[in-house]
Amino acid sequence: MLRTPRSDVPTEGAGAASAEGAEVQLIRRIARGEPRAFDQLYRAYHPRLTRFIDRLTRQPGLVGELLNDTMFVVWTHAARYNGQSKVSTWIFAIAYRKALKAMGRRDEPMEAAQEDDAEEPASGPEQLLMHTELRAALSRALGDLSAEQRAVVDLSYRHGIGYREIADIVGCPAETVKTRMFHARRRLKAQLAGRLEDYL
Repeated sequence: MLRTPRSDVPTEGAGAASAEGAEVQLIRRIARGEPRAFDQLYRAYHPRLTRFIDRLTRQPGLVGELLNDTMFVVWTHAARYNGQSKVSTWIFAIAYRKALKAMGRRDEPMEAAQEDDAEEPASGPEQLLMHTELRAALSRALGDLSAEQRAVVDLSYRHGIGYREIADIVGCPAETVKTRMFHARRRLKAQLAGRLEDYL
């Protein structure tokens, strides 16, 4: 349920350093105006950014627009990437700022995010129903968190990003990230108290 599909650029294990080097090369080629490099980076980040923006904003109508806004910044400002952070940190930070800004402009009610990528259990109807209800309860609980807390939870659990890198993405000290995670966990535990036992 918390897994993300693999992208064109590997991000785990021994290949992480070479993957980061490959992304840096793509950014340099984009800075030189190479559309094929941009297309490759776009395809690699599309699923990850789509899920991140959707879970952060909980406004499906904003996702495509914010994804394109984010990647437009990558295309037009690739030369500004200075290598002080990972390429992924830089791109997620752009998406995070774009999402917060857009959320501040809109007054539309937020819809519960759908977990389309979640794996369904290979069980009978009762287990399937309980799994669906659990996902709905978790989605509602996540919806009660602030956008800043949702970002920290999503980046940590769904993208496997450490606190220091999350701090770079959201633009705050690592201690603030830890505090947001602490409060998010506490709130989720309170929201789901008594419910999880019903499904386990």
